[in-house]
Amino acid sequence: MDDADRSFPREIPARHQWPAPPGVLLDLLSVSAVVVDSGGRIVFWSPQADDVFGYTAKEALGQYAVRLLVHKEHRYEVMRWFARLRDAGTSWAGAFPIRHKDGSTRLVEFRNMRLLDDVGDVYVLGIAADQAMVQGLETKLALSDHLVSQSPVGVALLDPDLRYVLVNPALARINGIPAADHIGRRPRDIHPDHAEIIESALRQVLGAGVPLIDRYLVGRTQADPEHDHAYSVSYYRLTAPSGRVIGVANSVVDVTERHLAAAETERARRRLTLLADASARIGTTLETERTARELAAVAVPDLADVAAVDILDSVLAFRRSSGRQDGPELFRALAVAGAYPTGVTGSADVVGELSAYGADRLITQCVRTGQPVVVPRAQREDLLRIARDADAAEVFARAGVHSYLAVPLIAHNQVLGAFDVMRARNPLPFDHDDVLLARELAARAAVAIDNARWHENVRNSAETLQRSLLPVRPPPRLAGLDVASRYEPAQASSEIGGDWYDVVPVAGDRTALVVGDVMGKGIDAAAAMGQLRATTCAYADLGMAPHEVLQHLDKITCGLEDFIATSVYAVYDPHRHRCRIANAGHLPPVIVRAGRRPELLALSPGAPLGVGGVRFRTSSFVLEPGDRLVLYTDGLVETRDDPIDERLTALLNVLDGLRQPLEETCDWLLNALRHPYDRDDVALLIAEARPLEKEPDRTAGDSPETC
Repeated sequence: MDDADRSFPREIPARHQWPAPPGVLLDLLSVSAVVVDSGGRIVFWSPQADDVFGYTAKEALGQYAVRLLVHKEHRYEVMRWFARLRDAGTSWAGAFPIRHKDGSTRLVEFRNMRLLDDVGDVYVLGIAADQAMVQGLETKLALSDHLVSQSPVGVALLDPDLRYVLVNPALARINGIPAADHIGRRPRDIHPDHAEIIESALRQVLGAGVPLIDRYLVGRTQADPEHDHAYSVSYYRLTAPSGRVIGVANSVVDVTERHLAAAETERARRRLTLLADASARIGTTLETERTARELAAVAVPDLADVAAVDILDSVLAFRRSSGRQDGPELFRALAVAGAYPTGVTGSADVVGELSAYGADRLITQCVRTGQPVVVPRAQREDLLRIARDADAAEVFARAGVHSYLAVPLIAHNQVLGAFDVMRARNPLPFDHDDVLLARELAARAAVAIDNARWHENVRNSAETLQRSLLPVRPPPRLAGLDVASRYEPAQASSEIGGDWYDVVPVAGDRTALVVGDVMGKGIDAAAAMGQLRATTCAYADLGMAPHEVLQHLDKITCGLEDFIATSVYAVYDPHRHRCRIANAGHLPPVIVRAGRRPELLALSPGAPLGVGGVRFRTSSFVLEPGDRLVLYTDGLVETRDDPIDERLTALLNVLDGLRQPLEETCDWLLNALRHPYDRDDVALLIAEARPLEKEPDRTAGDSPETC
């Protein structure tokens, strides 16, 4: 083996091919080769020469090149150049007009050189390409270079191994790394934080050949390491006309401003959505605690990870604040909500309990100044001024609480309390926009909370008045009669009504039983009810018949402005086991006899009290020992959705076969028929006849009588 053989590489790296695949530039130029002997005859003609000159090899070989390819006016000059090249070996290059086979004149780029064979014969090699094609390619290359170098879009070309082979100035500025420092390196070296995403996308494009267009990446580069930027990135595979994969091109556009604008638009849309949601969800009832829970629930997770509502105890109790600025404030926690299970909610103030916070605490500063308190990045010392104690602050720290915001709840220029929110998983600190959103939520909720507390105050006052006007439970022991009663105020947001009942012992061991309902709500209805109850007791003592009592009550009710009422009035005589009863527009009582299905008493319905000028009728029926009489107001059976006939049937079904003690029967009826959020109050009175120790003979029959 000679030296040439020894110098030939024995191994070729696996990533290279041998022979190396051809480039495409020569193919694009259609470069041709023509060899002329020393006499000027064509002895070699490449296939590409057919396209450049128009002649086939058969037509050209053996012909004098000057005669075949050169116009007469140029032959002398060509002969002179040919002689110099042949004799002196001086190469020549340039554009020259040739005669095409079709008779036209075309400019052709030539590269001419002298050749010697192994016996010393001289030949001339001419390499030629159409000048128009050369100039077109030069223009394209110049334009491409200009576009790449001057483009504001970052452009890079990577080889199949994902190494940079070209980076334009725009991309170098975006990355903050000189273009030369990219060459030979991979994306993982330039963008370590997004290396997996970028290189995975590049490999996908290289393998499938399908471009990935306008992919968003958000991150930081060495050009601006302190701020996030958004980039629109596209990837394209580059292939030669032969199909060989050259690499992948990468274009990068900094779209931070567009990204921020879109993000702000999205935030604004979400804020509007949240406010719309708050309008629908906050203040659905006139209950203070429920309104506070609705506010806290709306805030998570869109605004915060944890939200709490704390009201000043003095506000709830309708007391004036002490006015001391150096003392603590007493808060009552009304609601706590979390976006996910977290120890923060467990370490917050217990709902319903009181907590005292000193003047240095952030929530105290919020309610005393009436201004938001925001801690964008909470440190340990901040958490100690937020949490209820040091242990809770430690829980907050472990849970990752890093940002805090408290806004006052203000209604009618009065600070009611504070709405405070925290972020833990949400990495963003509270900013100015969050403060505005929290204040808007707090303002809407504060009005609802203020309305609810005033409503509850009036409602509690009405209920207190109403209960004070009802008879004392349990009633005194009655002759031949056991009674049980209930008064249940409305459970929903409606005000207390004027429902009442009474049990009045009268002469002759008799007992008057009455249930009534003043149509109206609030303190006025309760007061009207008190007047009617007092009047009923007075007339009952006079021993009047039931219809006469109702006649007098009707006159009294007519004098009560804007009030009417319904009532059932009955008098039971235990000696005769007879009950006399009259109805004033009230729902019919139920009679329950042992061994028989309960039934509604068929009474003359009468007209409500206060209509005036209507006669009432007294009916009579037997009430044997063990029989029960059930009197009630409409709140026990009426609903918004069900016909009253169906509800009365439901009442009879519940009572059918029910022989529990009277007190338990009252509770059973209320639990079975009342909805937890019924919007009307209920008065219920059940009387059961029992034997007297010594009974006289009864002289009256069992047939009903009417007067």
